[in-house]
Amino acid sequence: MSIAVPPKRRPRWMSAAAVNAALALAALYAFFPLVWMLFAATKNATGIMSGHTLDFAYMDLWGNLGGLMHEEGGIYFRWLLNSVLYAGLGSAFSALVSCAAGYAFEKYAFRGKEQLFGLVLLGVLVPSAATVLPLYLLASKAHLVNTVWAVLIPSVVNPFGVYLARVFAQGYVPDEVVEAARVDGAGELRIFGRIGLPMMRSGFTTIMLFQFSAIWNGFFLALVMLSDQNLYPVSLGLYNWDQGVAADAPSMVSLVISGSVIAVLPVVVLFVCLQRFWRSGLTAGSVK
Repeated sequence: MSIAVPPKRRPRWMSAAAVNAALALAALYAFFPLVWMLFAATKNATGIMSGHTLDFAYMDLWGNLGGLMHEEGGIYFRWLLNSVLYAGLGSAFSALVSCAAGYAFEKYAFRGKEQLFGLVLLGVLVPSAATVLPLYLLASKAHLVNTVWAVLIPSVVNPFGVYLARVFAQGYVPDEVVEAARVDGAGELRIFGRIGLPMMRSGFTTIMLFQFSAIWNGFFLALVMLSDQNLYPVSLGLYNWDQGVAADAPSMVSLVISGSVIAVLPVVVLFVCLQRFWRSGLTAGSVK
């Protein structure tokens, strides 16, 4: 005679309601700073400094936008365009170089290939801030300090992008297709440009988006390399304004917060518009 074992009761803390509550708290923790910024961007300096951020008093959104347009001759929008230049060109070239390198590591056999790839992976482990001083010394020797190239050229290098590109080349570009193209007489450069790169489109987009976000939010490299404020990216320009707020210009706080909200928008729009590519890319990369 068998004795029926009563089913185990799920611990109360693991119930769906508890899990949902934990997720809601995590979402609140993650999104509260963003919500605070959105509200603060609509307030004047008095409303922000007095702590009336989450109510409907002291609203002056148009005044803040006008201030951004006229402060120092509208230099904020020059900083924004500089960021578009650095992040746009830097991420596009970085993705192209990474895909070419990853494709070469995957499809070609040459002496020392794995050792060289290991050196590339070591670059992933080095913090980017640790490379800024050597890069500054190199740029100084090449007379590139305080130029656009001092920020743009280092942005092209992306060791993690090379690793991702090799994974995508392994998964998306079959060796049989490459061999068939060679048999048909296509050159190696043409095979990469007409066959390999289009097949790695998801990987290209994923690498470009990650690098775009890294360059857009980057700050330390521009701080070391640039002294002309006309060349500043928006992150460095807002930092300078924020230093003024801490010193003797509290009225600038509304411009700093409004400018920060506007500076976030291009990255959000880009991620939303290209989500079809990078989501499929992340899924593919996770199983290789």
